[in-house]
Amino acid sequence: LPNGTTGGSLAAADRVFTVTNRNELVAALTVTGSAPRIVQIAGTIDANVGDDGNALGCEDYYRADPTSGEMYALDKFLAAYDPATWGRVPPAGPQEEARKVSAAAQSARIRTRIPTNTTIVGLGADARIIGAWFDIRPASGNNNAAANVIIRNITFEDVADCFPAWDPTDGSAGNWNSLYDAISVRNATHVWIDHNTFRDRATRDERLPTYFGRLYQVHDGHIDVTNASDYVTVSWNRILDHDKVMLIGSSDSATASDRNRLRVTLHHNFIAGVGQRVPRVRLGQGHVYNNFYKVQHLPNYGYSWGVGRESQIYAENNFFITDKSIAMADVIERLNGTKITAVGTRRAGEKAGAIVDVVAAWNAENDPDLLPDAGWAPVLYGPAG
Repeated sequence: LPNGTTGGSLAAADRVFTVTNRNELVAALTVTGSAPRIVQIAGTIDANVGDDGNALGCEDYYRADPTSGEMYALDKFLAAYDPATWGRVPPAGPQEEARKVSAAAQSARIRTRIPTNTTIVGLGADARIIGAWFDIRPASGNNNAAANVIIRNITFEDVADCFPAWDPTDGSAGNWNSLYDAISVRNATHVWIDHNTFRDRATRDERLPTYFGRLYQVHDGHIDVTNASDYVTVSWNRILDHDKVMLIGSSDSATASDRNRLRVTLHHNFIAGVGQRVPRVRLGQGHVYNNFYKVQHLPNYGYSWGVGRESQIYAENNFFITDKSIAMADVIERLNGTKITAVGTRRAGEKAGAIVDVVAAWNAENDPDLLPDAGWAPVLYGPAG
């Protein structure tokens, strides 16, 4: 776009909508045409409600296996696929098929497709979206298209999958894997996610049960950028209380579509109570600067910067507050990548003004070394003229 990401800034008066519930939100986003639109969020909107506005719980999405007619039920699913009796092979049969159909029912309710040339903005400090998946994705087959979407001033809360998939082959003990991000950017360019809050409250991990010896994980990411997306900015957000936050690039094998794309900027975000992926990058170029990371009281902390295949992270002037047990080497995780630039990193408690060489700290504890040069540096442009 010649003028960058503009969203719905040029919307005519009849394409500016103020919405207060799910039905109004869906109606505003499905008004035909690609002319700019602005959707203003007033108050709290819950995605897990019926057309009548009444709240829906997970059991309201239960559906039957279309072949056997057997209805899904969590207790039946757990009994059917307990590794002690089922073994370490993927689930198959009526309860697994019923789970898939039930999951599709929830997806149809909470998935909110965001059209091109759209700004979605909260009105006031109390604008909140609960349980919705904002899916920024152009029409099928239109890869790497200009979405031109701005999302700002909204609290995204408790995006939870009622039907996580059990994969007994994921890791040494298996894992529950869920779907739905608060915001996913797929096959899209020119997206700006600004001044929002992302958090879990009712569904925080410490409140979730354990089944088959593993956390019954109902969350995926807060913000994922995948499938040849490009020119995405995530700025001035509060990113809180979550495990896997931001995946840039969905697969090591997507070289044909993702090379020379997935250019993402993260800046001036406050990141606290987060386990990993802020961000994890594959085949992409990330400028990660002026972010504040608070890594405290996190027994399951994994890492902050994930260096994936052919990733080019340029981390600049970030600040960390950590527990004493967290070493700066822990900030990086190597995930088939080879290089990362990290300059100007500071941590509370170090000598005033001291710069911490995070890459050197990682290299001192791991082999082979990561190259301390991502192979590029950001170019900053001033105002035209």
